[in-house]
Amino acid sequence: MVFRRKIDYLSTWKDRRNRKPLIIRGARQVGKTYLVRDFAKTHFKHLIEINFDQTPEKAELFQSTDVETQLSYLSADAEVSIEPGETLIFLDEIQRVPDLLGKLRYLYEKRPDLHVIAAGSLLDFALTEKEFSMPVGRIEYLFLGPMDFREFLLANGQKPLVKLMEEYKLSEPLPISFHDKLLKWFRMYLVVGGMPGAVSEFVIDRDWQKVRQELVSIALTYRDDFSKYRKRIHAGRLGLTLDRIPNLVGRKLKYVDVSREERSKDIAQALHMLEMAQVIYQVHHSAGNGLPLRAERKLKDFKPLFLDVGLMLGALGLKLPDLVQEQPMSLHQGSIAEQFIGQHLLYMGEPYEMPELFYWNREKRNSAAEVDYLYPMSGKVLPIEVKAGTGGSLKSLHVFAEEKQTPLAVRFNLDRPSVVEMETNVSLGKSTRFQLLSLPLYMVSEMPRLCGMLTAER
Repeated sequence: MVFRRKIDYLSTWKDRRNRKPLIIRGARQVGKTYLVRDFAKTHFKHLIEINFDQTPEKAELFQSTDVETQLSYLSADAEVSIEPGETLIFLDEIQRVPDLLGKLRYLYEKRPDLHVIAAGSLLDFALTEKEFSMPVGRIEYLFLGPMDFREFLLANGQKPLVKLMEEYKLSEPLPISFHDKLLKWFRMYLVVGGMPGAVSEFVIDRDWQKVRQELVSIALTYRDDFSKYRKRIHAGRLGLTLDRIPNLVGRKLKYVDVSREERSKDIAQALHMLEMAQVIYQVHHSAGNGLPLRAERKLKDFKPLFLDVGLMLGALGLKLPDLVQEQPMSLHQGSIAEQFIGQHLLYMGEPYEMPELFYWNREKRNSAAEVDYLYPMSGKVLPIEVKAGTGGSLKSLHVFAEEKQTPLAVRFNLDRPSVVEMETNVSLGKSTRFQLLSLPLYMVSEMPRLCGMLTAER
């Protein structure tokens, strides 16, 4: 019922000659365990799964320094033979036994023929609890976020709509009937979000109350997780910061916006910890002169992004059924649209790379400008503007295009797709012509493909 596209990456990993033990990283309840189990069903004869949250004592199976002894213990405990290519070893919630991460290097060195996957939430928290050295070069990562809009459609039996988007060409007008239908599903995604538990509740019987209960449960789970690390963190301050972030999405963050009572240093630490938990992300300013974007980032200049738009709307206290009927883009419209696009852009890169995202601003008196997101595309910097309606000014995009001599820019809004030739109107003395690709918000996943088509045509 819940299909994740990352299963294709796991299939490639399985058949790769230089495969290493894989660690799946992501926030609590984004579907790491479900993904591995689903993968095992179709690609392996046996699955040996240990959840160290539920059975921490099974860490003793790996106490021996001899890898073959470890494997014999593991096989006997699971009552399953370990066969190369036929058995998947899955070590879930591995952050509960961080020492075991170091031992994965020996599985790679002694038994590279085996398939080993580990998964963990709050992994960075666990690793900072004690001195620990990761087995660099002997493990690899897969970063997993919430379900994207296409996965949401597939879970709801809308494969034809997904196919329509994936095959859409800019040379053809998108029929208004399909546009309206996709907008309806888009609004439902905003309310439900991409957390698999909430999506499952929605798919089963469209019960909004159950969706709401699931989202509240997920939020409470994060708070319970933080309490496990109270030796290192101030749980109250962390909770306060977590409560404020949904109201600050899309805005350059000032520590006083979180709390006027807490010290800036303490708020900064709380933000850092929430980012380690992958519950929030810091979208840093980059000068945008070239790639990599992180080379010109300002660490103190950032906008917060929440994990998931459904969790965000729930935290804002917006009533779910009313939002679907009354078009939620009219409430907190700018931040909701920016959250939706941002959480998709974060995970559109390579699965093995740490998710990161940047924006651009220019703070000059009487000439301030801000571009919502910058994205690496074909070796160049792609500026992206996000609009919650069908119109809106593009002044900042013109400023960026003229300063950086940008050949292509993207605008997301609620209108149908279009491509227009633009000429900057900023009057900086170096007018620039560029193409503006306008896409409906729900087509964010198709942006790289459609931009590639335009680039190839030039």
